[in-house]
Order: sequence, then structure tokens, then C-alpha cells
Amino acid sequence: MRLMMPLVSSALVLAMSGTSFAQEWADFASKEDRFAVNFPGQPKITDTTWTSQVGVTLPARVYSGTSGAGRYSITAVDYNPMERILVEKSRFCPPGAETCSGIHDWGLGYWKIDLRGAVVHATSKLLQRDVKITNMMSNFQDLVAGVELQLTNNSDQSRTYASIYLHENRLVILEATVPKGYPPPTIFQQSLGWLDENGTRVRYQFIYYNEPDVPKPPIRGR
Repeated sequence: MRLMMPLVSSALVLAMSGTSFAQEWADFASKEDRFAVNFPGQPKITDTTWTSQVGVTLPARVYSGTSGAGRYSITAVDYNPMERILVEKSRFCPPGAETCSGIHDWGLGYWKIDLRGAVVHATSKLLQRDVKITNMMSNFQDLVAGVELQLTNNSDQSRTYASIYLHENRLVILEATVPKGYPPPTIFQQSLGWLDENGTRVRYQFIYYNEPDVPKPPIRGR
């Protein structure tokens, strides 16, 4: 029995070391993409692009990090150029095409359809992976409307918890992937908040839907 003790102690030391050297969680805010969240350490920020539902290429950033065996990321897509791009495109499309006709939700207003469908489009991209969906529900994070999903990876049975929102014409996609059997990353998802143009955290007085023709709700305390 005495010969076994050093082996057990070594295993415990390694396990504890893995925990102690994990990234410390801290508040992180992105004034550019109008969100704040509790993140494992300082995220790595990567510039990238995003293709919208109707094929428009938009600027995006990925904020990524790890904690233990968990992987965490936020993809933020700027949909603000959408109107300009699709209005210009409608002037050169073939006569009779739906992108040319009218001034409301078609033709000059065709960008509104792409903006309204941003959350659904992002959801469809997640479901195109090698995953099984185990839960999907509408959600409101600090009263901003969105969608939450739980996905099981078919290859290793890891689980991805995803949340998708549209705020100030910015698509925000949270993803947390943890091994099978790990507890859900609830703090990461529930810590998400929203910033105004000055970088101040805000909470709305009632549900916020990012609609192009609907004024946004007032902010509490203002």
C-alpha cells in the first residue's frame, strides 16, 4: 500500500496543476462590437469575414480563448454596411429580379430581409456541422432577443452551447464547447451584456428586436 501512495499523490498534483494554471476569468468589453462578457483571460482577436444569407461579404471579428478543456469564442459580424452594399447592387441587377423591384422590402429595401434573417442564417450555419441538436429555444439576454442552442458533436460527444443575438446591427454569436460530462458554461452565456456608442453598458426597458423600421426601446435610467 505504501508503494501506491506516491503514484496517487502525483496524479492529484497534476490534476490540481491543470486547474490552477487555467485561464482566470475576467470582464471583457468590445466597444467596437458593442458587447461585454465574462471571458477566460484576454481573448485572441482575429479579423475575418462573414457571408450573409444573400451572399454579401461583411467584416467580422472572432474573440477566442480557452479554460481547461473548454473552448470559448464570440463571433461579431458588422451588418451596418448591408444597406449600402445591397442598394448599390440593386442598381445593376437584371431587370425583373426581386432585388430590383420596389422600394420597401424589395429593390432598395432588399437589405432589410438580409438583416432580419441574420440570426436564422447564423443558426443554420451551426446546424450544418457534424452535430446533433439537443435543445433550441428563443431567449432574451439583457432584453435583447435571440436564440440559444445546445449541440452534441457526433465525433467526440463534446457539447457546444451557442447563443445568437442581433444588437445595433451587429450579429453576436457565443460558442462554448466542453467535453462530454462537463457542466454547462452558464456564466459565460449569462454574463453577456450590451454597450452603447460610448462603451457604457445598457439595459433596455422592454424587449429589443433589431428591426430596420422599428425604433429601439428606451434604455433604463435615461
